[in-house]
Amino acid sequence: MDDIKVLYVEDELMLGKVTTDVLTRNGFSVRWFHDGAKALEGFVPHQFDICVVDIMLPGIDGYSLVKEFRKTDPDVPVIFLTARSLTEDVLKGYDSGGNDYLKKPFSIEELMIRMKELLKRHNKTAVNTEEPASPGAVEIAGLHYNYETMELERDGKKILLTHLENELLHRLITHKNKILERHQVLMELWGDDTFFNARSMDVFITRIRKHFAGIESVSLVNIRGIGYKFIVK
Repeated sequence: MDDIKVLYVEDELMLGKVTTDVLTRNGFSVRWFHDGAKALEGFVPHQFDICVVDIMLPGIDGYSLVKEFRKTDPDVPVIFLTARSLTEDVLKGYDSGGNDYLKKPFSIEELMIRMKELLKRHNKTAVNTEEPASPGAVEIAGLHYNYETMELERDGKKILLTHLENELLHRLITHKNKILERHQVLMELWGDDTFFNARSMDVFITRIRKHFAGIESVSLVNIRGIGYKFIVK
C-alpha cells in the first residue's frame, strides 16, 4: 500500500488525526483536509488513488465536493463517511459520484478493508466489460453518447450524466441485446448487493429509461431475478 495516495476530508479534528495516523502506519500516503474548500483547492486530477470524504463539512459539503472532483477526474474511487443512514442520503451519495458509503461511527479496520476492496475493483473495471471503454462518441438510436465526457446528447440537448449513471449506461451499451447481470454490476460499481445498493441501482435504471423515453427502437427490459437487457433494434 506504499504507493496508494489518499485524499481524506474530515472536519472532526480528533477523528481526522487518529484516522490519518492509522492509515499512515498501514502504508497509505494521506493528505488530510479539514474542510471542503481547502480539499477542492488541493485536489489534483489523477494524483490521488482514492478519496475518503465526510459529508457534513464546513464551507462545501461532501456531496458538492465530490461532484466537483468528478468534473475533472470521473474515475477516482470515493468513499463517503456520514452519520446519516436514510435511504435518501445513501442514494444522494451515490448520485453525487460516490462508490461506497460508510456509516459513522466506524472502525478504521473496516475503512481500510473497504478502501482495499474498492481499489481492487477499480483496477479491474477495465477488464470486466466485454468490450473496452470507447474513447470517442457512439450513436445509439439517434442519440450521441460519449463515455469520456459523461454526456448523452438528444435532440441537440446535452445531458450530463453522473458518475454511476455513466458507468451503468456504458455497461448496458457494451452488452446491448445481451443480458447484463444485476449482481455483477452491483459488485463492480457498488461493492455489494445489499438492499440500499440494489435500490440505488433501480433509481439509475429508471433515469436511463427516461433518457430513451419515446424512442421505439430502444427498450430497457428487466429480466426478473437475473438483470437487464438493453435492446436496440
